Amino acid sequence: MLRIVFMGTPDFAEKSLKKVYEAGYKIEAVVTNIDKPKGRGMKLIPSPVKQFAEEKGIKVLQPLKVRNNTEFIEEIKNINPDIICVVAYGKILPKELLDVPKLGCVNVHGSLLPQYRGAAPIQWAVLNGDKKTGITTMYMDVGMDTGDMILKQETEIGEDETTGELWNRLSDIGANLLVETLKLIEAGKAPREKQGENFTLAPMLDKEMAKIDWQNKTAIELKNLVRGLNPIMGAYSFLNGKKIKFWRVQTLKEKELEIEFPELEEYSYKMKNIEPGTVLFSDAKKGLYIKAKEGILKVLELQGENAKRMTANEFLRGNKIEAGNIFE
Repeated sequence: MLRIVFMGTPDFAEKSLKKVYEAGYKIEAVVTNIDKPKGRGMKLIPSPVKQFAEEKGIKVLQPLKVRNNTEFIEEIKNINPDIICVVAYGKILPKELLDVPKLGCVNVHGSLLPQYRGAAPIQWAVLNGDKKTGITTMYMDVGMDTGDMILKQETEIGEDETTGELWNRLSDIGANLLVETLKLIEAGKAPREKQGENFTLAPMLDKEMAKIDWQNKTAIELKNLVRGLNPIMGAYSFLNGKKIKFWRVQTLKEKELEIEFPELEEYSYKMKNIEPGTVLFSDAKKGLYIKAKEGILKVLELQGENAKRMTANEFLRGNKIEAGNIFE
């Protein structure tokens, strides 16, 4: 049975660690990021990977850095693992560490490589409105997600699926695919496929991108922005100087809006002149509808300043938004 060092940090990685553990592999050590302060009390909270490892009595290492960290690399050399499994660890590994295990280092990546190399592949697949994505396991090299591919598994992305929902699904797929990959490596039957040059990148998300651009983004693009940033940071806009976050929206065409509000039909000729971001309807029973470029957004879930997330209907029962108001 393979002797493994597992490197990972968030819940996405914890599912893979759990599967590898349940498959009976000997996990010699877990490497994860340092505990982070969280909540009002800023209490130090261990990563999901660390929590699982401690529950199972697995040795935990938490180096501040892995590059130029002679002491840490020597410790891994002393452990002498057959293979290192890396899942959402969050740091690029130096060649000196990659060369330690005799069977190499294997990574679980949240895209169908060579598409979306980088830190945020799941988020960008949703932000770009992709119809499919998946998981790739690969042998790691010194590049960012450039190593030879082992296995892939594809999955459809739901029309309304958020980054958080897709993240959870892919974490399960990734966990199962990692175990399958380890079995093939152990048996000496793992495929090895070079990546093509037709790659795309998935860089870290920027907080600047969360502000809704009503003038230049279409209704579909705004919907993808909202679901792509759910639950990471939330897309936002300002109304009367107050910041409002959008967590779930639907898109409608003008004809669909007229079906819901038949009285609108006689004013349909005016719609093209209404500024994007303008509130068309705001009603605690029927909801919140906002004009967008090439369509209309029906807001399903939002969050006011210093308030909790809630449905649009709940929000409108306690907050008045007038038709004709314009989000900025």
